[in-house]
Amino acid sequence: MTKTSPRRLRAYLILGALAALGLAAFITLTALQDNIVFFRSPTEVAENPPATDQRFRIGGMVQEGSVVRNGLDVDFIVTDFNASLSVHYAGMLPDLFREGQGVVAEGSLQPDGVFRADNVLAKHDENYMPPEVAEALLKAGKMETRP
Repeated sequence: MTKTSPRRLRAYLILGALAALGLAAFITLTALQDNIVFFRSPTEVAENPPATDQRFRIGGMVQEGSVVRNGLDVDFIVTDFNASLSVHYAGMLPDLFREGQGVVAEGSLQPDGVFRADNVLAKHDENYMPPEVAEALLKAGKMETRP
């Protein structure tokens, strides 16, 4: 029977620890990937529609005259002034939700082309706009500088 040297034993322990660390990192990143939600503008959705089961955030301005309320069900249109997307939301909207203001909605695109939101975020005050919305409006040429 051969005796393993302390140097070789230490190398095996280090390799085992690195393998365990790599496996833990892989499992963590795989689990987080399912929870990542990407932001898209209405133009990006129109140019490259996501899969119907893919969750993402849509951001832009609530189009004037587009809000239709039916109890807690609300339908409205989000626009970046190049493209628009119909949104359906069932629930209480934030107090600051208004036509002509910035909004970010999280949910998924349905087969009928309507975005079904399960979370809606509105701007906080007159000077605030979600960074994603500001970036989309800058790209669309509808804003000169970020607020």
